[in-house]
Amino acid sequence: MQIEPFTLRVPESQLADLRERLRLTRWPEPETVSDTSQGPRLAKIRALCDHWSSGYDWRRCEDLLNGFGQFHTEIDGVGIHFLHVRSPEPDALPLVMTHGWPGSVLEFRKVIGPLTDPAAHGGDPRSAFHLVVPTMPNFGFSGRTTEPGWTLARTADAWITLMDRLGYDRWGAQGGDLGAGVTDEIGRKAPPGCVGLHLNFAMFFPTPQERAEATPEEQAMLDSADYFWETLSGYAKEQSTRPQTIGYSLADSPAGQAAWIYAMFQDTCGTPGDAEASFTHDELLDDIMLYWLPNAGSSSARTYWEMARARAAASGPPAPITIPAGFTMAPREHVRKSRRWIERRYPDLVHFAELDRGGHFLALEQPDLFVAEVRASFAGLR
Repeated sequence: MQIEPFTLRVPESQLADLRERLRLTRWPEPETVSDTSQGPRLAKIRALCDHWSSGYDWRRCEDLLNGFGQFHTEIDGVGIHFLHVRSPEPDALPLVMTHGWPGSVLEFRKVIGPLTDPAAHGGDPRSAFHLVVPTMPNFGFSGRTTEPGWTLARTADAWITLMDRLGYDRWGAQGGDLGAGVTDEIGRKAPPGCVGLHLNFAMFFPTPQERAEATPEEQAMLDSADYFWETLSGYAKEQSTRPQTIGYSLADSPAGQAAWIYAMFQDTCGTPGDAEASFTHDELLDDIMLYWLPNAGSSSARTYWEMARARAAASGPPAPITIPAGFTMAPREHVRKSRRWIERRYPDLVHFAELDRGGHFLALEQPDLFVAEVRASFAGLR
């Protein structure tokens, strides 16, 4: 199948429509608390949307994406948008990196340069990567699925096909959030060309026995994860059960789409409750635009519905992933796992690190740490 260059040029009429919708936003009343326990605070979302309507420059983001090198191909009946950034180093290791929700290919904007051209960023040229950064089906400028069944495993199959189509016979895979799930599935399929994985999120749930035998450090991890699932994961419940319902609001209201995404950045960043201390307004809006412009609110939400159905259909726990894997745990990641829990499921653990800073969107928030962790994980696998 043909791989075609993809140049993004959003019609000005779409940007004008966005500004008009923002101007006509009907705002809710303020929260009745002084914290984020009821969700994103009205003043924060109004400030973000004020910048969106009057100070934000989409063309800057558009130029950034076009400058990386964007491409398009069709796999399994769905159009796949991806960045393909080749290293100047001829012996660079190809690496497919997968975003999650509510992320995008722009999660990796700050690490693309150091990973592909380490010499230009004070690094060892022998640690270079050729990067393939695809947009998941139903997200961004990838195509929309028209039938159920696009599980994370099916996306993994698509990525394996993509790496083969690009001519890479030895490559690695990296992911966080939903991207960790796709990367897990690549590892579980163990295609001949995949030499190893790096994950900054672990998708599995500890067993009842592991919970009962938890050390004090592991109990703190369990408490943090329980808080996340019980208090902060309303988005996941909605998207797992009724993605179409929330989709009407996300398709019609830019302020609604912004708040839906902002909440996740706010709750899971390295400065919980204060998204702006970890990300600029432009960084947040660049990501939000990759949902708003292609109208991907409802379609991306369906990924959670697919995951829930796949989990319900599974028979027993998944088998261990035996290809080499590296893991990075950030301290502000709510859903963390211990080394011993990970080793039981990834017996060829080549790297494990617990960082001293950072949250869920590690590549965007702590790019230097992320780059160092990816390099460390693949150092012995080249």
